Amino acid sequence: MTISSITCFCGHREGNKPDFLAGARLLGAAMAKRRLQLIYGGGGAGMMGALAGAVLDNGGSVTGVIPHGLASAEFAHPRLSAMHKVDTMHERKALMEKLGHAFIALPGGFGTLDELFEIATWSQIGLHTKPVGLLDTNGYWEGLQLQVSRAIADGFVPKELGALMVIDRDPERLIERLLAHAPPPPVVRWQAAR
Repeated sequence: MTISSITCFCGHREGNKPDFLAGARLLGAAMAKRRLQLIYGGGGAGMMGALAGAVLDNGGSVTGVIPHGLASAEFAHPRLSAMHKVDTMHERKALMEKLGHAFIALPGGFGTLDELFEIATWSQIGLHTKPVGLLDTNGYWEGLQLQVSRAIADGFVPKELGALMVIDRDPERLIERLLAHAPPPPVVRWQAAR
């Protein structure tokens, strides 16, 4: 599959270090430069706003997906190329997965972690075969890497899935690596109901 869109998971908060917003802006500029459409949660504040704003400011295309219940609370971004409003968080994640050809998680909170792990789980069971990356600004994802290694060592995650996520601190290099990454095959195959 040719990758022309990347779904990014990030929060509406900006964190407490300027490097977090700077990393989001650098990633957005790098995506626009490569003509990679951004699919994201539709917010205009924090990491979401910095990422989307950078893509738009550099001539790129941005599609937001936001639940009706969060559209005003998250101050939905006013300048997007397209906006999809959905009813639930589950619909939001499903549509973001469908629209994106790859995934990147930026530093974020519970929502970002939820989205990342759902996508990782879907990869594990073969619901998608798209590459997954982590923008490791300020070493944000180091603790997660340790936890995944522990889960593999303790037999809760198959060792093959240690290669599922591409992790890099540099946004340009992360995109390059993500575009070239072949995720491991699923360890379990989802069987559709008959």
